[in-house]
Amino acid sequence: MTYIVVDNCIKCKYTDCVEVCPVDCFYEGENMLVIHPDECIDCGVCEPECPAEAILPDTEPGLEHFLEINTKFADIWPNITAQKRQPADAEKFDGEKDKFKKYFTEAPGEGD
Repeated sequence: MTYIVVDNCIKCKYTDCVEVCPVDCFYEGENMLVIHPDECIDCGVCEPECPAEAILPDTEPGLEHFLEINTKFADIWPNITAQKRQPADAEKFDGEKDKFKKYFTEAPGEGD
């Protein structure tokens, strides 16, 4: 099992989870984060830290697509190890449906 980031992170991109990760397995895209599944040690400390509840175990049904997204972009996007300020309009997008189809971008973030 590993933890993965799902679509509610898109346009919210809270980084509270990054701050508590003991193995620095988060990677930053322009408008979301992903977890590298081969680096995640399944400790679970990040899951309750996410205000958007966008971190889930990959064992939950229907998350295969997001496991692929996390795997692919963790190899491309820069590593992020410190908390950053969330987007000013993050709360507006928290809980919005179909965010992946509407807003996902393959562009990398800044990382550390």
